[in-house]
Amino acid sequence: MTNKLILIDGNSIAYRAFFALPLLNNDKGVYTNAVYGFTTMLLRILEEEQPTHMLVAFDAGKTTFRHQTYKEYKGGREKTPSELREQFPLLRELLDAFSIKHYQLEKYEADDIIGTIAKQANEKDWQVKVISGDKDLLQLISDKVDVRLTKKGISDVMTYTPEVLQDDMEVTPEQVIDLKALMGDKSDNIPGVPGVGQKTAAKLIKQFTTIENLYDHLDEVSGKKLKEKLEDNKEAAFMSKELVTINRQSPIEITADDTVYEGYTDQQVKEIFLDLGFQSLLKRIDGEAEEEKQEALEDITYDTVQEITADIFTGEDVLDIEILDENYHTENMIGAAIVNGKGKYFIPIDVLKNSTVFKQWAEDESKKKYVFDAKKTTVLLNRLSISIKGIVFDMVLASYLINPSENNHDIPAISHRFGHTNVRFDEEVYGKGAKKGLPEDQTVWQNHIVRKTNMIFVLHDQMKNSLDEYKQLELLLDLELPLALVLGEMEATGVKVDRQRLMDMGKELKASLDTLEKDIYELAGEEFNINSPKQLGPILFEKLELPVIKKTKTGYSTAADVLEQLQGKHAIIDKLLIYRQLKKLDSTYIAGLLKVIHEDTSKIHTRFNQALTQTGRLSSIDPNLQNIPIRIEEGRKIRQAFIPSVEGWKMIAADYSQIELRVLAHIAGDDKLQAAFKQDKDIHTQTAMDVFHVTEDEVTANMRRQAKAVNFGIVYGISDYGLSQSLGITRKEAKSFIDRYLESYPGVKEYMDEIVQNAKQTGYVTTIMNRRRYLPDITSRNFNQRSFAERTAMNTPIQGSAADIIKLAMIELDKQLKQGNYQANMLLQVHDELILEVPEEEMEKVSNLLVDVMENAIELSVPLKVDVESGDTWYDAK
Repeated sequence: MTNKLILIDGNSIAYRAFFALPLLNNDKGVYTNAVYGFTTMLLRILEEEQPTHMLVAFDAGKTTFRHQTYKEYKGGREKTPSELREQFPLLRELLDAFSIKHYQLEKYEADDIIGTIAKQANEKDWQVKVISGDKDLLQLISDKVDVRLTKKGISDVMTYTPEVLQDDMEVTPEQVIDLKALMGDKSDNIPGVPGVGQKTAAKLIKQFTTIENLYDHLDEVSGKKLKEKLEDNKEAAFMSKELVTINRQSPIEITADDTVYEGYTDQQVKEIFLDLGFQSLLKRIDGEAEEEKQEALEDITYDTVQEITADIFTGEDVLDIEILDENYHTENMIGAAIVNGKGKYFIPIDVLKNSTVFKQWAEDESKKKYVFDAKKTTVLLNRLSISIKGIVFDMVLASYLINPSENNHDIPAISHRFGHTNVRFDEEVYGKGAKKGLPEDQTVWQNHIVRKTNMIFVLHDQMKNSLDEYKQLELLLDLELPLALVLGEMEATGVKVDRQRLMDMGKELKASLDTLEKDIYELAGEEFNINSPKQLGPILFEKLELPVIKKTKTGYSTAADVLEQLQGKHAIIDKLLIYRQLKKLDSTYIAGLLKVIHEDTSKIHTRFNQALTQTGRLSSIDPNLQNIPIRIEEGRKIRQAFIPSVEGWKMIAADYSQIELRVLAHIAGDDKLQAAFKQDKDIHTQTAMDVFHVTEDEVTANMRRQAKAVNFGIVYGISDYGLSQSLGITRKEAKSFIDRYLESYPGVKEYMDEIVQNAKQTGYVTTIMNRRRYLPDITSRNFNQRSFAERTAMNTPIQGSAADIIKLAMIELDKQLKQGNYQANMLLQVHDELILEVPEEEMEKVSNLLVDVMENAIELSVPLKVDVESGDTWYDAK
């Protein structure tokens, strides 16, 4: 069998992938779009080519041997975006996981490594395929060496053989060098002969074969001006030929034989895919990891209680109530357990429901309760008309504060992290997916419930000590735990939804979709399935002849980013984008919300997750009410369906104004930024004045827009590339803007530098309330990981402190509403906004109370500002 060698130009393909795909982040916030694009290409190559040998070559640095010939070589290139630069170490880790050899050599480029290895392989009569976006590599083509050039993105590829090259460019592989020597290359700052393009160069090479022969017969060149250009730039032409010639005898320390490829280990690739967040690519990896054998658990003894008596309680008891799935608003309770210094008890749910002794204990605030999830416990018991009090420990919140980077805070996972393995994971007991359910042997699942409850009893002192050591016990007891109880009540209260209004919106959307559908068919000249990329692709790129942006394995890409790049090129594009937005609104939000409205109460009971985001911000699920799209009017209108639960009441929305920028002003201590807020100036206008050095009257709408983008982006480590993308300006302009901002606000620059340095010394950053976020990668040698950690160090104290402040406000507001015997109910928290339902007669008092509580939740060096609006619906309150 003939050996098949694949040689990949790593830098070129990574660049192509980066600019072909929108910026993507994994759950750790690390940029992955270049790695993702590279990986999809890699998988396709492995599937289609099944190579015996493989190598990915990288450039080693900025300076090469070519700079000795021409110092300005590649001098015009913009600096590699940090968002891409960060991904190269990750790309090498990916190649290691695939067991693919990669190589770089100081002073030499990837082209030279590829040229040298290709020459060796060609001499061995191997089949060679070179993959790049760089036309210089076309000089390597031979009967045994094909070059695949990416034309747009990384999926639109053209394979060059000697015949294809001749048809396409009218030169031989050897003449590619002469062609480029004449026409030059702006991307590499190779001068060539000014005024000579590809067409003229090809014509000259076709006539004279080489530039040496061309200059030997310069008098035969037709055209006086062309002859003068050639004559005046002879030295540049020969220097350019030297620069574009690939060194096929580079002093590399590997040979073609060293590139042998024997395949990859499924588990290694799966691990890095999971780490990178490439779940969609997992299905392309065939093997499965060996299941770990279950170890026998130590025996545990417990009593099954048929009647609850007061003597099973000690006044310091652990309680846990089990449900099979996560949604405690709808899931049935299957069993409960109590563990204390006296013993361990399993309690059937029917026994729990009918026990007045249990209700008295639960509602006695003097009896201390330790639970896994205070909010869940509050809601579940609320369904039994039991109002639990006296909860002094919440295991999930304690685990979250101890290590917010962990994404699994269930009892078995926490226990295993603390070295206690005498409990199985839920999936091992209940199964997963469609097979999930109670084992037939009830002692198995009863035993499991008791074991989990016992782990809370075993670990609560140890976990409290850990929090106390890091000065976070106050954060648990004074902020997160009280908030959990407030959130539990909010969830149980729910928010009323006008089902008919939602259904009417669905009809309105469908009517708009029908109209759009007809318009799209008319513009396309035929009917087709708009939702099918396989049918839409040929309409756009063959029939309407729009430029192809990128291709997928199955055809043309019609993804959102592709359509956005085509805006303005045909009327059908705007129609398609609106069609998709409305289609998603209809399916995800209209239909999705209708499914979760409680039949009896016409309410939605979302769940607030306190232990998810590493910044401390709340999120909501089932449904996610924080993600209702409000940038388009049709999305905003969905809020019209959210109404007060009592006729005649109003909805109130209270929103912190620019809280993160105010927190930044406080933490950074920048005088100018603080002065702007103290004087109640429009901060974006003020920033525009400071950065552009203009008066208030001279600030244009575009200046303010740019200032706003920098204000909200600067503290998150926004780069010149990121800002250029968001504002549609050049990277040079974006960098200049960032530099001027930091000059205008030196306190912000000092804060950013200091917070990163402090994090490198301590390994973490904190919020105003001493919430920690650990940054193990802040001193990593891996540039990618270290850069993300640095951005996180700047961002977390600000975003996390803003989250702490609104949580403090919620706790105080709940307290004041109860003390004042108000009927008003707190319903939702969405980012920096609180939504309440209020009787007409309480409107003025509650509005004033909201402003007072929220603006005085904490004392900062700048004032907090709250905007309050009201109306008949949530929509009207904004």
